[in-house]
Amino acid sequence: MPPHIFALLIASVILAAGLTIWMLTSAGPTALMVALPLFMIAAVTLKLLRK
Repeated sequence: MPPHIFALLIASVILAAGLTIWMLTSAGPTALMVALPLFMIAAVTLKLLRK
């Protein structure tokens, strides 16, 4: 795996964890339960559009 792709992967995982903790502390678990499926749908859509 090229180093720049690995660095991007690690940075995105850290960012996703930070956003998750921020959402839990600011809006509560209900907002996370609503937002998580929306993020997953967006990720799948981006994956399908890039093919």
